[in-house]
Amino acid sequence: LLSPGVDPLRAVKALGRKRGLTEDLGRIASVSLGQGQEPVAEKALDRMAEEGGWVVLQNIELVPRWLPALERKLDALAESAHPDLRVLLTAMPSTAVPVPILQRSVKVTNEPPSGLKANMLRAYYTLDPATWEASSRQAELKSIVFALCFFHSVVCERRKFGPIGWNRGYPFNEGDLTVCIKVASNYLEANAKIPWDDLQYIFGEIMYGGHITDNWDRRLCMAYLSTYLKEELLEGMTLFPGFATPGAMSHKQYMEYVEEGLEREVPIAYGLHPNSEINFMTKQADDLCNAIAELQPRGGGASSGLTLQDKVKRLLDDILEKLPEQFSTMELEERVDERTPYTTVFLQEVDRMSKLLYEIRRSLVELDMGLRGDLSMSEAMETLMDSLFDDKVPTRWDALAWPSLRPLGSWLQNMLERYKQLADWTADMATPKVTWISGLFNPQAFLTAVMQVTARKNEW
Repeated sequence: LLSPGVDPLRAVKALGRKRGLTEDLGRIASVSLGQGQEPVAEKALDRMAEEGGWVVLQNIELVPRWLPALERKLDALAESAHPDLRVLLTAMPSTAVPVPILQRSVKVTNEPPSGLKANMLRAYYTLDPATWEASSRQAELKSIVFALCFFHSVVCERRKFGPIGWNRGYPFNEGDLTVCIKVASNYLEANAKIPWDDLQYIFGEIMYGGHITDNWDRRLCMAYLSTYLKEELLEGMTLFPGFATPGAMSHKQYMEYVEEGLEREVPIAYGLHPNSEINFMTKQADDLCNAIAELQPRGGGASSGLTLQDKVKRLLDDILEKLPEQFSTMELEERVDERTPYTTVFLQEVDRMSKLLYEIRRSLVELDMGLRGDLSMSEAMETLMDSLFDDKVPTRWDALAWPSLRPLGSWLQNMLERYKQLADWTADMATPKVTWISGLFNPQAFLTAVMQVTARKNEW
């Protein structure tokens, strides 16, 4: 099971070499699935089932229509295949993968490391020391490799800060770092003087820049490289306060230096303000609390003796009892004498509130029938039931409502207050003297109406 930025093929090939299995010997077959690659994959399975070997099928979630055939193929091979046959499947988390394939597989996930130190240690762990041992300029290459590993760790970890880190999320991976190190080695061998500008351009505009689509993010990437990759790097420079580049060391010594030097991770290591981690740590705490809440027992046995269904039924009845009736949009439009910008805004608000009330009532009545046994419980009904139990606003309701982070109880109270404002307007169809702007679905529309009325009144 993959996560963004992870490529396990290199690790699989390294493990195969230790066991005497390589692509050159025809004992490992790798197929990247996509359009038209299904017959290639089936031929590889048939050949390895007869001769013995490993078959790596990458990104199987991209061919969901072929997966049932793959399932049948694996069932057939399980009975008569060569004992050395191993089938390795890679996929992003997806509902397209058949459950029987997951049940009979050994599941392995390769999550990207979390933290600056963990990223640097992972980078050095996957680095082959022979990379610089074969170079005639080991000292310079080691310094560049250290700076590249730090740069790679920084750009990967900035993703956790959300929009403060990158305007968009980019799938930087270890393959980018590996290629950059090889390019740096080749340039050192081919040039007497290190071409810093060339290296910065290749790394920032092509290797890592190939993932970046936002101009400001590209500018940030180049700013990092221009800071890390320069002549001062060879003499030793401070990457951030408290952490400097070391001299030439062995592979093991570099890992020990990182382990000891990056004891505490601070936002300034990324060039960010210390307050920038507040949002990140708040999100971590929210995710932890949500995970704990989702793990609590749902089947019953609580001190009150009520089951999940009983609690949801009680809450459901309470909501239906308090839920107001929908507005009659056609009737309101007939009562309108003059359609002013304010009237248009309020009619739009009434229409949106009516759609929201309809969906709330429809989904609750449907769930009530499911709890009574009159209807079969569907996936949508179970999702609604879980949301009500967890005091969360159901997804379908939220899609028709205003942006809000409130829990369900507070959200419903807020909805009734918004409804009251619209009901007061529909009573006499007159523009209210005071309008609760943030209580509208689209406050910007009301502000636009204010400008239109003012412009007409003053003939602007």
